This record gives sequence, C-alpha cells and structure tokens, in this order.
Amino acid sequence: MDALISFLVLSFLPRLVVPDVPTSTSYRAIVEIVSGKSRIFTGERLHLRCIIPDVYKVSWDYLWFRGSVQLPWSGEVLQLWNANIKESGKYFCQGKRETQVGSIKTQRSLPEEIHVDGGFVILQTPQHPILVGDVLDFECRLRGKAPVQQTILYRDGVEVMVQSGSSLNFHLANVTLADEGMYSCRASWDLSRCTHSVISAATPVNILEVLTQPVLEIDAEGVELQVTKINLICHLQYNARAPAPPVNYYFYKNNNLLGPSTSLNHINVRQAPGWYSCKAKVPRLDIIRWSEPKRFGKVTGLHLMPPDPHHRNQMSSSPSKSPPHISLAPATQPATPKPFAATPSFNQHTEGSEQSSMHSELPVPTSLPPPDQFPGQTKAPKP
Repeated sequence: MDALISFLVLSFLPRLVVPDVPTSTSYRAIVEIVSGKSRIFTGERLHLRCIIPDVYKVSWDYLWFRGSVQLPWSGEVLQLWNANIKESGKYFCQGKRETQVGSIKTQRSLPEEIHVDGGFVILQTPQHPILVGDVLDFECRLRGKAPVQQTILYRDGVEVMVQSGSSLNFHLANVTLADEGMYSCRASWDLSRCTHSVISAATPVNILEVLTQPVLEIDAEGVELQVTKINLICHLQYNARAPAPPVNYYFYKNNNLLGPSTSLNHINVRQAPGWYSCKAKVPRLDIIRWSEPKRFGKVTGLHLMPPDPHHRNQMSSSPSKSPPHISLAPATQPATPKPFAATPSFNQHTEGSEQSSMHSELPVPTSLPPPDQFPGQTKAPKP
C-alpha cells in the first residue's frame, strides 16, 4: 500500500507547475546630469545620477552602461574625472537588488548622450525640449579665456547672427519649425598682432510643435456588437509644458458638428457615409488645429478641396478657425446629415459658431582650429 501511495505521489509531481519568479519590475530608471553639461571639454568633469522611482524607497544597487558596455561602477552617482574623448557616448543605468527569490532589475533608463570635445570652443544648447514660440538660447563656450572680439552663429553652415564684443551668448526669439538644424559658432580675437579664430562642432537643435496636426482614424470594427456605429479617434501629439492646459476635441461630418466639445479624443457615432474630420483646441493657449477630412463609405455628391497649405505659427498668431474646405457638389438627392447617435463624456461648454459650415557659405566645421591658430603659438605679424 505504501509503495502504491509513493508511486502516485511521484507520478503527480511533474504536474505541479512552479510559478515563474519575476526578474524585472515596471520601474524605469532615470539618468540625470548632476553637475556639468552634456557637452564638456576634455579634462573637465561630469556627474550623472541614477534615479529609481520606487515608491517603497527600498535599497538598490546600480548598474551603469556606456552603449552596450557595462561600466565597472556600482554607485548611485557616476563620476567622470578628467574626461577624455573616448568617454563620449550614450549612458544608461539600471537598478538591481537581491531578494529571497533571486535578483530583480528595473528597466534600463533612456540614454543620456555625453559629448567630450577636444577642441577650443563648444556651442551649448538648451537641454530641455524647445517648443514653437520659445526663446532659443545659445552659449559659445571657449576653453580658457580669450579677448573675444566677434562671435558668429551658423545654422546648417549658413550665417545666422553676427555680434561684436566679448559676449558669447545668442538669443533667437519666437522660434518656428524653420529654425531647426545643425548649429555651430565661431569666435575670433586678436592677440599679439595676430588674429585667432576657432569654430565649434555642429550641434543638432530640434523644435517641437505645441500641438501637432491631428490625424483622424475611423474605426468601423472597434465598436463591439454595434455594427451600426463607427469610432472616430483624433490622434495628435501635445507637447505643452506642465501644468498643461486641457485640449478640447470636436468632431464633424460633412462640415456639421457632431455634438459639443469633449475632453476625450474619440467618440462613437452612427455609421453613415460622408466626409469626417476633427479639430483640437487649447483655449488657454489660443491654439486650434484641424485634421485632414477623411472619407467613409461611398460618398455621393461630395468633392474634397485641399486644405490651406500655409504653416501657422501656433504661438505668435491665432490660427484660422475655419476647417479644411469641403465643397458640396450638386447632387440629384442631397445627403441629409445623420443625427448624433452617441453620448460620450462631454465638457459642459459648446461653441455656438461651430455649427456653421467649414467652408555666406561656411567651411566644413571642425572642433579643432588649424594648428597655426592655437592660442600661445607664434604667428606671423600682420603686414
């Protein structure tokens, strides 16, 4: 009998499923610059800190990486002393701790890119995202001190600003998407009857729209068991800084507003052929953006006109409140707009007017000046 029980127990053991032990958490580590900037000269120092957003404040060990290579450092703060060019790269960190069930790691952080420059001038750009309408500040930073007499700012190799005197700072006000590009600077000075000139390596500058143009998605299959309805989704990217004011969404069919504004970017409406569009509005920032009209089903008697192609500055001027133009061609039987058939979560306010129809070239930059322009070297006197 005992032998039979032992046999049954042994035969049942393989059926036992041991649950997988988690080896990672949902936390993502964060790398931040504690001291210094993302662009430094050789010989300077930089401190990076690894932050674990753990609400329980448990103790973590730290793993550091430059690219795909793990660094021999386990502290919370990574220190670069007397930096050299080889230490340029993308830095990551990751949290790790030992538990009774094994090691658990956080998700690896997003990269923080560090540039170590061996030249004599660096163009420092803002480390935070630049939005349309912002002021773009630059600093043309020299290694050591020099009696600078002229500084020039370039974008994509073309001169943008020239200033005389010792100031090394530039300011571009009310920037637009056209101000994106690769920026560099040149500093020049006279010393011992010789002219010295150095130019920085090019630095990318990206500019984001506060509110991108919406893209309307018409989902006829996402409304389960409601074959008579479609889901309208207004996709966009909203980049306003915190605390960001709310976005109001409006949906249209054949230029007719489908109900009041909503704080949601989607609504369900009765399925019917027509031209659909959406509008996003941020009242406190006076920004309005329209999607391109999109056709659904077989549309009779409608002709789509292209939208106004010019770019509107979101921050410096109030965009037109007119949607992309849709002209209605004569038809034998004009289409009658279908009634609004869904009740999503709406804001309390409406827009009364929304019911109307929507009818000097630069040499190749280098971070190092020519050998005969290094400070301290003998120069041939000017004639």
